[in-house]
This record gives sequence, structure tokens and C-alpha cells, in this order.
Amino acid sequence: MSFLANLSPFLLSVLRIMSGLLLLQHGTTKILGFPQSQMSGVDVTSMPGIAGVLELVGGVLLVIGLFTRPVAFILSGMLAVAYWMVHAPQGFYPLLNGGELAALYCFVMLYLAAAGGGAISLDRAMGK
Repeated sequence: MSFLANLSPFLLSVLRIMSGLLLLQHGTTKILGFPQSQMSGVDVTSMPGIAGVLELVGGVLLVIGLFTRPVAFILSGMLAVAYWMVHAPQGFYPLLNGGELAALYCFVMLYLAAAGGGAISLDRAMGK
């Protein structure tokens, strides 16, 4: 699979963009009520509301690739807190406690914090 090695910077951008879009929908449902879900309509001053604001703003910044490293680092921390506060008390196994997504997002964000935004990002365009 060495033919993919040349695509690494672009695939990093695809990972960043898709992760940002998927995280963004958590923010839009919590803060904007779209799409409507059981998470919609949270109080912005509550823990889920603060997470929603971070997901909304951070998701947009990740999609466009602006301030990728610090945003991803902050989001990684938020997701670690979400896992340990919400999911871990419900049981040891992420499959059973519903924490798989939070754990996976946490480590993807940590990777993006280390790797940056990839070839297609505003960070790269601005020379950061």
C-alpha cells in the first residue's frame, strides 16, 4: 500500500474535515437544535451546553483547517472529560458504556493536534 504514502498529507486533511463535520453535528443539535435529537435544547451554561459550543466552534475551525493544532488539543481534552465523566461511570467497557465515539474522537483529535491540518487547510495556506 505504499502508493498511499504520497497521499498522506491529503488524507490527513480528509480525516480532519470529516472529523470536524461529524463533531459539528453534535454542536448544531445541542446549540442550534438542528437536526432535532434528544441532545437538542441544552442550556448553554450547562456542561453539555459548553461542550456544544466547543463542538460547534471547534467543528467549523477544523473543517476549514484554521488553528487546527490548538483547537484539536482543546477538543481532545473536552472529549476525554466527556468520556470519564459521562461514560466511564456506567461501566468499564466502552462498547457497553456508550463511550466508543467519545474515546475515538479523543484520540483522533489528539493525533490532529500533533499532526496538524494537512495539505488542504487554512493553516497551510497562511504558512502556519
